[in-house]
Amino acid sequence: MQFIDSHTEGEPTRVILSGGPDLKPGPVSQLARQLLAEHPGFYRSTLMEPRGHDAMVGALLVPSQQDDCCTGVIYYNPVGNLGMCGHATLGTAVTLAHLGRIQPGCHRFETPVGVVEVELHDAHRASVRNVESFRYRKDVSVEVPELGPVVGDIAWGGNWFFLTKTCPVPLHFDQIESLTRYARLIMAALRTQGITGEEGGVIDHVEFIGAPHHPDARGRNFVLCPGGAYDRSPCGTGTSAKVACMAADDELAPGEPWVQESIIDSRYTLVYEPGPNGGVIPTVTGTAYVTAVGELVFDAADPYVGGITPAPND
Repeated sequence: MQFIDSHTEGEPTRVILSGGPDLKPGPVSQLARQLLAEHPGFYRSTLMEPRGHDAMVGALLVPSQQDDCCTGVIYYNPVGNLGMCGHATLGTAVTLAHLGRIQPGCHRFETPVGVVEVELHDAHRASVRNVESFRYRKDVSVEVPELGPVVGDIAWGGNWFFLTKTCPVPLHFDQIESLTRYARLIMAALRTQGITGEEGGVIDHVEFIGAPHHPDARGRNFVLCPGGAYDRSPCGTGTSAKVACMAADDELAPGEPWVQESIIDSRYTLVYEPGPNGGVIPTVTGTAYVTAVGELVFDAADPYVGGITPAPND
């Protein structure tokens, strides 16, 4: 498999260019379902050790049947598909520019949750116009071991998020281990108590939010992703969900910039416009850099050809 690695504000993306699973032609949403049903080993084998690590997000390039789209793309992490991924969209745009497939300007990508527009500003900086984002429920309380009741909003930004009103420990880099543990407890409690997004959508991201550490930012976050790793970037879909909540509370006006700071101090800038269905259409701007170009090799004799997985009794 031919691949290119990049990072967007610190968060890695692995774009699979060729050699991926053979999928039948169809809408990207259909291809994503087929990938999950027929090739479940693809996710870990391309992202996890010994070829990668649990923080990696993949972007499988697939044909788009929409004439105005330059590519289709299925975003995924080690445990399965992602609906939308802001950082991976920015990383994919910069990767396609590195290959000479696109030039600065506006481009359209077909994703499993719909078509998104990407404006490539230069070799490293891009903006993605995300899918319509909205708050589903406000001030939801979940009972969490060690923490007691935790209150947060449930919002959609391309994935389902639980955004807390408070943070159990300071949003400092040296607290990542504790933040990860508490976020996992919250995610487990949401599932145990049957708390979901709209139409039973699984809440697979937990976002702690707080005040920024630097004067050029307006907020700071820590986001736990479905595979159990934290997002090194400020999380494009997570910040979209955050902006949707602020818009619903009249705390942020259309077109007003929101600079979101990640746990590693990287930044996204977001603005939004009102959406046609009562939500918001966020535009996320950030930078990405290509870090590696190569080929993934799969040897059937390799005991870890599918990635390192827990033993059945672990």
